[in-house]
Amino acid sequence: MNNRITFGSLIAHFLMIGLALSWLYPYVWMFMASLKPSSEVYTTSLFGGNLSLDNYAFLFDTSDRADRPFLRTMFNSLFVSLTITASVVITSMYIAFSLAKLKFKGQEAFRGFLIFQMVFPAFMFILPQYVLIKELGMIDTYGAMILPFVMSGWGIFMMSQSFKGTPNDYIFAAKLDRANLWQVITQIMMPLNKSIIAIVALFTFTGAWDNFLWPLIVMQDAEKMPLSVLLASFSKSYGVYIGPVMAGSVIQTMPLLMLFILFRKHFLQGMSLSLK
Repeated sequence: MNNRITFGSLIAHFLMIGLALSWLYPYVWMFMASLKPSSEVYTTSLFGGNLSLDNYAFLFDTSDRADRPFLRTMFNSLFVSLTITASVVITSMYIAFSLAKLKFKGQEAFRGFLIFQMVFPAFMFILPQYVLIKELGMIDTYGAMILPFVMSGWGIFMMSQSFKGTPNDYIFAAKLDRANLWQVITQIMMPLNKSIIAIVALFTFTGAWDNFLWPLIVMQDAEKMPLSVLLASFSKSYGVYIGPVMAGSVIQTMPLLMLFILFRKHFLQGMSLSLK
């Protein structure tokens, strides 16, 4: 019986390793393509060809001369993504605390509406959001990319489910020490629920960083574009230069990869808790 379990475990591990390699292969191919001349991307083996950083130099140099400031758009994406992430984390913590630990009229109706609105796909709200942003005179501004995403129903739901499991004794003890609401949330709820907060922050940052459709609609000024929109316009104008396009794609994915590596422990803990 033990031999059968061991054999089955080996098969499962080999299967998972194979699936992991198949998932990683496109990224490895993209990274290696970014180091090759465009003429060698499709004509050489995965690790063959003349490898250099010329595509990255070409990307920065050509984008600036073509009125597509690459560095500026990177900072734009970073600013917008960090602002949205901070807003979502803060608003989600306060609202989730109210849903999990306080009693108020209409609480169940609000919770039901929260779950109900999560069912609808995001693209259904693009038109009314655009009309609202236009009426506010915010087209082609940073606020247009930030305002529609300062709150997240999914973030509120995830945090409220986690906050429910926090013993009320901690909150009562903090109130006896005259702690205010901000102190209760930042000094009690955050440390005890850091895994769920981390996963909400990571997913929010990833969504904001990779967001393409909404910034494409509301942004026209190249100086204020996020990196995703700039790469799309660069790819359209210089599609023949597949190497630099791959270099830009690698740069766009690097922050997400670094975040996952740095916070993978909290990410995995948060995923395990969310599945319970």
